[in-house]
Amino acid sequence: MNLLIDIGNSRLKWALNQSTDISVAESVTYDPDFTEQLYFMWQNLEQPECIAIASVNTNKKSNQVQDTLFRLWPGIKIFKPQSLAEGYGVRSGYQYFEKLGVDRWLALVAARNYYPFSVCIVDCGTAVTVDLLNHDGMHLGGLITPGLKLMKKSLARGTAELDLVDQDYPVGLAGNTEAAIYSGAIFSIAGLIEHIMLKTPGFQLILTGGDAEIIARQLTINAMVKSDLVLSGLALVSSHSSQEP
Repeated sequence: MNLLIDIGNSRLKWALNQSTDISVAESVTYDPDFTEQLYFMWQNLEQPECIAIASVNTNKKSNQVQDTLFRLWPGIKIFKPQSLAEGYGVRSGYQYFEKLGVDRWLALVAARNYYPFSVCIVDCGTAVTVDLLNHDGMHLGGLITPGLKLMKKSLARGTAELDLVDQDYPVGLAGNTEAAIYSGAIFSIAGLIEHIMLKTPGFQLILTGGDAEIIARQLTINAMVKSDLVLSGLALVSSHSSQEP
C-alpha cells in the first residue's frame, strides 16, 4: 500500500494506492491545525510501503507534512517525483521542462496512460491550467489563468468598498454585486475553455481540480470530469519508481 499526497495551493488531497486501485481521495484545507488533522486521519493506517508526495505549495507546507509523516512512521521512505523532459509516454512541450508544475506533469502522465487519444486537460484549481497532449504523447504546451477564487479575490482587493464573499450563487445575470462577480468568474473560465476547444478540434476535454464540477455544468461541450487525475499520475509514477532497483 502506498500513501499518495497532493499538496496543492489551497488544500491537500490524499488517497491510498494498492496495485492500480486508488481509494476515494480525502482533502484537508490549510487551517492552523491542519497537520493535527492529518495525524488524526493517518494514525490508524498500517505503515505504507512508500509515501509519494507532489507539491506545488511552499516548502514550509511540505516540511510540515513531512514532519507529521515522520512522527507517525520514523524513517519512512518518501518519493517526490519531478517533471521530466520525457517519461511515462509523455514528452514535455516546455523549453525548460523542469519549470512545468509537477501537478501538471502528473496529470499528463495519467491522461497518456489511461486515455489513448488527444486530450485537453484543464485543472480548475486555485489557478486554471490548460495543457494539450496529442495521441502520440507530445505535450503541445499550455495556458495559466486565475481560478475562480483568485478572480474573486483580485476584484475584492482591486476595487474600493468591495468585500470578498466566499459563497456560491445561481449562475447567470445577477441582481447583486457578489453574485455578479461569482457568475462573471465562472463564465470567464468557461469561455476560455470553449475558446481553446474551438481552436483545437479533435481533442477530448478532461476537467480536474476542485472546481471541475462547477465549471463543467456551464460548458456547452462534452467534458470528462476526473477530479483525481494528479493522484492517478502520482500512483503510476510512484509504482514505477518502486520497481526500480
